[in-house]
Amino acid sequence: MARIDVRKTYKLYIGGAFPRSESGHSYEVQDSKGKFVANAALASRKDVRDAVVAARKAFPGWSSRTAYNRAQILYRIAEVMEDRRAQFVQAVQQSEGGTAAAAGRQVDEAIDRLVWYAGWADKLAQVVGNANPVAGPFFNHSAPEPTGVVGVLAPQSSSLLGLVSVVAPVIVTGNTAVVVSSYSRPLPAVTFSEVMATSDVPGGVVNVLTGDAAPLGPWLAAHMDVNAIDLCGVAGDDELSTALEVAAADNLKRVRRAPAAEPDWSADPALSTMTDFVETKTVWHPIGV
Repeated sequence: MARIDVRKTYKLYIGGAFPRSESGHSYEVQDSKGKFVANAALASRKDVRDAVVAARKAFPGWSSRTAYNRAQILYRIAEVMEDRRAQFVQAVQQSEGGTAAAAGRQVDEAIDRLVWYAGWADKLAQVVGNANPVAGPFFNHSAPEPTGVVGVLAPQSSSLLGLVSVVAPVIVTGNTAVVVSSYSRPLPAVTFSEVMATSDVPGGVVNVLTGDAAPLGPWLAAHMDVNAIDLCGVAGDDELSTALEVAAADNLKRVRRAPAAEPDWSADPALSTMTDFVETKTVWHPIGV
């Protein structure tokens, strides 16, 4: 007798757990050829609020860890992704089409991107911090500090490399994240959340919601306990991105504006991917005291 495959309904990832959507709704995920692959939870406004609560709870512990320790954890994510490479290749190929070789290259680049950001964890402060010259008998030092809870609307087209490229710089600098995955290509994000659950990432540091950025984005942008938002996931939608910027202004969120089109994620990232979500703290101290 032929075995019947177990039909999957993938869950959200909030606070280190995998709950169903509060709404009870899910949606069909199809591969690049329109064939049914799985069901994914359809996140609601309540799920956004729950994810923000989890991210805020995790922020004090994560931001107080040493940069070196955060680097170790990002490297551990890369290690586990390497172990599950075949699963990621399958998920990317199902989501984006193309050949297994092309999907494999994207998975490799995503793993390498994590290692690259891990290497920057304990070096960023030395590059963007400073001992400032002042006219007086004082030491004056500036250093970067995490901004807090960051909402991330992940890229819609690049389901894995783009996702890693927007999440890694947020968490390596000590922030916590609420991520809305690609709507039509959520499977790599779901697999990525399963990796984080087993990679020493504390619960709540990264929370992954599957669903549509159009209804979820405004709730993130207007949430008063979110400190910053990345609008990459609404690239090319000028009307929506402008509305999200206006909503984000209510509590002076840092905003990474939506690009006109998704960038080339294989290009080397700029330091601004990290510095966009840090604050600069300047300390004065009298000399000789």
